[in-house]
Amino acid sequence: MSPITQSSLPNKLDVPLRLSALLVLFAGVGLGLFTLSSAAGIWLGAWDYRTGLGILRMANTAGAYLFWCCLALGIGSSLFAMLMAHDDRRRLIAYAGVGIVAAALGYGVPESFRPPEGVNYPMIHDITTDTDYPPQFVDIVPLRGTTSNSIIYGGADNVTAEELAALTKEAYPDLVPRVYDERHADVYRRALNAVETLGWEIVSADFDSRRIEATDTTLWFRFKDDIVITFGTQSNKVVVNARSTSRVGVGDVGANAARLRRFFALLDAQ
Repeated sequence: MSPITQSSLPNKLDVPLRLSALLVLFAGVGLGLFTLSSAAGIWLGAWDYRTGLGILRMANTAGAYLFWCCLALGIGSSLFAMLMAHDDRRRLIAYAGVGIVAAALGYGVPESFRPPEGVNYPMIHDITTDTDYPPQFVDIVPLRGTTSNSIIYGGADNVTAEELAALTKEAYPDLVPRVYDERHADVYRRALNAVETLGWEIVSADFDSRRIEATDTTLWFRFKDDIVITFGTQSNKVVVNARSTSRVGVGDVGANAARLRRFFALLDAQ
């Protein structure tokens, strides 16, 4: 039995095959560009983060269907092009491949913003290891402008200081003051190294005042979140507290807590 070739295949199947590959290409690239626009619009000043988040939510909803459709149709059209030894099989497979990759990115990016299954983050954006006496921002204050969230602990419209402290302790019980039986200078140096390793922009670092202030810019939406780290003394030991707060938004989907965990993990690892 001779292999199936394009010449032996009914001509009517050639057009659907080409259309399938092109459909995967345009659908996948379209989804990818739509997802990218959620952040690009913010970068270019075309809209604010609320619109960007709305676009991301729509991309996530559409992506749940488009990605799997692109994957199934792309694989199917590619296999069929190879089996029929289509003259343009390489091009059709490339179209399908590009479409699948673009669809995966278009769906994967918004999906990465979703919390893990069964995890419900509280609608808060100001996280500190010391809820009784939160570290205070000083040098960062002028950089936040007039449209940023309040830097007063519990100053958001949706929560009081007491409620914020309770929500923080319930959601992030591991974020507590860290105590080190070392010299202040050594702990401070390690903390500064951790900040630099994390790639935060250092706004001020003053050993005499026992504080470090920095800003972390998120990758996708370019959100700026501010961090302050203080170094106190308790029974001749060094007490390190940290606070991370978002400039915009109500909830942070656990981003500020994750940031502080990464900092302390690096601090302890040195």
